[in-house]
Amino acid sequence: MWKQTVEQQVYLGVDLGAESGRVMAGIFDGQTVNLVEVHRFPNTPVRVAGSWRWDVLRLWYEIQCGLKKAGEQFGSRIVSVGVDTWGVDYVPFNKSDEMLGQPVCYRDHRHDGVMEAAWGRVSRKEIYQRTGLQFLVFNTLYQLIAFQRDQPELVELCDRILMMPDCLHWLLCGSRVVEYTNATTTQCVNVQTGDWDDDLIAKFGLPRKMFPKIVPPGTKLGALREEVAKNAGLSRIDVIAPPTHDTAAAVVGIPTSSTGQGNWAYISSGTWSLVGVETDRPYVNEQAVKYNVTHEGGVDGTYRLLKNVMGLWLVQQCKKQFDADGSDRSYADLVKLAGQAEAYRSLIDPNDGRFLSPENMVDAIQSFCRETKQPVPETSGQLIRCCLESLAFKYADVLKELESLTGFQVKTLHIVGGGSQNELLNQLTSNACGIAVEAGPTESTVLGNVLIQARTCGAIGSLGEIREVIRRSSSMKRFEPMVDPATVGAFERWRGLRK
Repeated sequence: MWKQTVEQQVYLGVDLGAESGRVMAGIFDGQTVNLVEVHRFPNTPVRVAGSWRWDVLRLWYEIQCGLKKAGEQFGSRIVSVGVDTWGVDYVPFNKSDEMLGQPVCYRDHRHDGVMEAAWGRVSRKEIYQRTGLQFLVFNTLYQLIAFQRDQPELVELCDRILMMPDCLHWLLCGSRVVEYTNATTTQCVNVQTGDWDDDLIAKFGLPRKMFPKIVPPGTKLGALREEVAKNAGLSRIDVIAPPTHDTAAAVVGIPTSSTGQGNWAYISSGTWSLVGVETDRPYVNEQAVKYNVTHEGGVDGTYRLLKNVMGLWLVQQCKKQFDADGSDRSYADLVKLAGQAEAYRSLIDPNDGRFLSPENMVDAIQSFCRETKQPVPETSGQLIRCCLESLAFKYADVLKELESLTGFQVKTLHIVGGGSQNELLNQLTSNACGIAVEAGPTESTVLGNVLIQARTCGAIGSLGEIREVIRRSSSMKRFEPMVDPATVGAFERWRGLRK
């Protein structure tokens, strides 16, 4: 174990999610890490002329506010800063470093139907064999095809694309590269080489110049821009690329004590739920195509073999509708009501396309139940219980697929991220999977972000040592499975609902 004790140093993690963003300070003394929230701000897509866009300039303003607050609070102890966000979305730039519009949100309908049309040019099998990526309608590849179809004049002007965190790193220090873990969410990176797949890009007629150099997580990108540093009251600290895809950072932040591959799995639980295992090689074969699992990049040559599940988006959007109807119940209130509701009354397939971006999530859930001849959930408790039980079964289903594909026998399931606070979902997941769940930490993404920065700066050693620090610094709660015939029967009924 890395034994060095250092003066408390501060690494700033900018973490952007689908609902909010934060500037967080990771205070590390060489043995434990403590997180302090410096600045929090909302992040929601904005409707612009019929499409959903991310307000990247507003995000940049808020990040600068956070840097200034961090400078006032921690001063010269701040060593570096790095950004993580969701995947797939990008910002196009011209040669003069001008952004060519506000980035399109992955939930926009511009790319509807593009994926299926793309298979007419390059087969689904070939795309998967090259990229190893799960087929999702909003993957960057299909967004770029839609961009070329709808705005060819902008594509002509486009000198490069930067993924969302890479755009923010450019704003911080002027770097013009793309970090590996987020690049792998594009479905344009070759799963074997870890670099852009030039043949695939050419087959879709996309300009190769748009795809900049890929760098590994932990890369020093440059010093903070002079004007940014001056405005924030900071020195020109290092800008370091953490694992910029939030799930990659969250997987770094899993406090596993296991040194053996294959006996633990994870769920990064938030708006999306990413259910996966960490592997040292890809599993690109017919079975993987059938299961539609993804191989996203991790740190130190690892792969995140996982599947995207719709996640707590279901609950968030139900709450949004409840609020619009005059309710003032908190998430905790809704989970309590769900715990009191009848078990396994109504179930849905969380990854059904109707739940991706519905006008009204309650209506979408009720429609699914009506079509599948189940009791229609009416109350808040029934609706939320339907979401949580269905998520638990989906997690169990994906876990069985991953075990079948890899030959792993998972004994412990780590649930990290904000969703790890949902104790009802944790217990339902343990029951459905039939294995122990360890829940926490909630801030695994930020922990992974700041501790990779610390490693780049020489304050910590290996990935295993990072996880040991996180385990020492965090509190987790364990859930043991309670399986009964009702759970088993409901799981079989749920399997029959999938398309």
